[in-house]
Amino acid sequence: MKRLMTGAAAAAISFAFVAEAAATEWNVSLWGKRRAFTEHVEKLAELVSAKTNGEFTMNISYGGLSKNTENLDGISIGAFEMAQFCAGYHADKNPSITVLELPFLGVTTLEQEWDVSMMVYNHPATVADLARWNAILLMPSPLPQYNIAGAGEPPLTLGDFQGLTVRATGGIGEALTLIGAVPTSVTSEEARQALDSGIVRTVAFAPHAHMSFGITEAAKWWTSNLNPGTVNCPIVVNSDAMAALSDSHREALMSSLEEAKRHYLDFYENETMSKWWPLLEEKGIQQITYDEALLAEFREKAAGPVAQKWIADNAARGLPAQELYDAVVAFLNSGS
Repeated sequence: MKRLMTGAAAAAISFAFVAEAAATEWNVSLWGKRRAFTEHVEKLAELVSAKTNGEFTMNISYGGLSKNTENLDGISIGAFEMAQFCAGYHADKNPSITVLELPFLGVTTLEQEWDVSMMVYNHPATVADLARWNAILLMPSPLPQYNIAGAGEPPLTLGDFQGLTVRATGGIGEALTLIGAVPTSVTSEEARQALDSGIVRTVAFAPHAHMSFGITEAAKWWTSNLNPGTVNCPIVVNSDAMAALSDSHREALMSSLEEAKRHYLDFYENETMSKWWPLLEEKGIQQITYDEALLAEFREKAAGPVAQKWIADNAARGLPAQELYDAVVAFLNSGS
């Protein structure tokens, strides 16, 4: 009887251990609050949990695990399993994906932005670049073209950008520099305070961020069609965490990406842009629309020089920069 009880106890302990080992719990580091920009992560967590009967769960934290500018560092040391960051926060750490932040690439839709991002993410040079941080690029967080909102007098001519302080990062910031603006790379969460305190006079954001971070509460005007570019903000997974997944859990994760994509795109259009235009009217925010001649002049002064500098700088550090840039241009020109 003693032997039987001992065997039964051992079996129970063994079963409990297997059940515990089968469970997977990931911590996910985001920032701000739940919004259009994070809906694909929320959907991914929902789908993965449903497909695994709750065995694979994601604990999503909005700022409780890390600063947004330090999320890639947290991934590199395994402080959490998944995170979101923006390439422009630390271009030196992820130069390959900054090709997607170059100005005037000609992206026209969020779906196109998603697809060209995935093409770059899967390029061998990009995979190797992020592997230095023990990171695997999972999916993008595509955003519409940025435009500028601000207080004070709006910039109506190219000359009006001279000395204009603006919260802008990456290629957008570089492009604005070439026409005389003075970019400041404060984080998205600091942008409203920077605007209120006069550190910057203007903020470059996509529409959802202008709303989420309170810029529309202070702005008097908005450029409706400057469209200098956008930022690229991937979702990354710690390489060791990905490798540790069981086959079934990995399948649950990867098979959910397409549905997370569709949810994100639909949510942005139906929930965000449907609120944007009425909000501009409600707040009395003036819409500044530039004529084609001014836009062409802006592109001539900013787009080409920024791209060529990006290629030269990153080729010097050993990145196949021209190849990456040409791949992006060819992809977009193909109408993919």
